Amino acid sequence: MNMNKQDVIIKNVKRKEIDLKEYYEVIKNRIWLIIIITIFTTTCGFVYNSFFNNNVSLYETSTRIIIPTDNEFMKTLMVMIKDPTIMEEVKDELALTRSSEELANQINVERVEESTVVSISVVDTDPAMAVNIANETASVFKKEIVNILNFKDVQLLSPAKENPNPVNQSQNNLIEITVVVGVILGIGIAFLLDSLDGTIKRESDIEEILEVPVIGLVSNMNKKKLLGEKKKYKTLNLRGETVDI
Repeated sequence: MNMNKQDVIIKNVKRKEIDLKEYYEVIKNRIWLIIIITIFTTTCGFVYNSFFNNNVSLYETSTRIIIPTDNEFMKTLMVMIKDPTIMEEVKDELALTRSSEELANQINVERVEESTVVSISVVDTDPAMAVNIANETASVFKKEIVNILNFKDVQLLSPAKENPNPVNQSQNNLIEITVVVGVILGIGIAFLLDSLDGTIKRESDIEEILEVPVIGLVSNMNKKKLLGEKKKYKTLNLRGETVDI
């Protein structure tokens, strides 16, 4: 029983070795196809990155404020943060040339986990400017909301800090992604073509079709190679006769 189990284990190991060798041969025989597909996908990624992607890095930061009030009034106050009145003053304080609508589109306001804490996030091409817009928006809102709605309880919790890492980093890595996609796609097509190829290329194919073990193989000898072997054989014989003399 133990010998049978050992034989099965040995056969499984040999089968895995054969499979790995076959996989290697498929990739080796169609490496040109994999290279061509990889070059094609990389070129497409480079062209897109050069002509269609502006490659502008965007940076995000946020500041937090506390608005201690009930849920309904909280919604009103959150809407007021991006109100044109607030945005215009922020624009003037920072001497920005963009419109108040454009400035408001850079800002995202959201409540933190149903608490009284509100996050004011800003996205900008300049990380330092993103910090200035976020902090100035919170400061202007705290001051102006007193005049607009007579609400004096807004508190500045944590100021925005400069974030050196762009939020659109994945777009900047587009070429690296297309290289990986090209290699994977090329290998997949190589195995697909191999599966569709009906010619016999391996000993295992013969054994599977004829259901008999392969005893030996006859190498492929063309005329040029055969003449070379014959010439080499004659040279060896002549040298042997010279030694004998």
